[in-house]
Amino acid sequence: MNARGALGRYGEDVAVRALEAAGLRVIGRNWRHGRSGEIDILAAEGDALVVCEVKTRRAGPFQHPREAVSAAKLTRLRSLAERWTAEHGGAPPGGVRIDLVGVVLPDRGAPEVDHVRGVA
Repeated sequence: MNARGALGRYGEDVAVRALEAAGLRVIGRNWRHGRSGEIDILAAEGDALVVCEVKTRRAGPFQHPREAVSAAKLTRLRSLAERWTAEHGGAPPGGVRIDLVGVVLPDRGAPEVDHVRGVA
């Protein structure tokens, strides 16, 4: 795994802990559908399915992680969510929500986690 992959994996681990601390139940990670893309984290909150995109950045002059999710990425996530639900018995009663978890790693101290619910 290269440095970028390791950074992303660490950010996903931080995101999982934050989601679980917020009461979500993680049901899957890194779900892929062929070449269509990947869902970083699948979670349940009540009777809703939550598709989480995780963006991790080191602190610095770069854009905030939430600004790194384009309209095209959101469209791809919606499509992946539809494929996941089709393969797993359909959408749950609470529907499907797409969240973003931004993780910023400062030079010192604990990671900063920004969980934005319902970005799409």
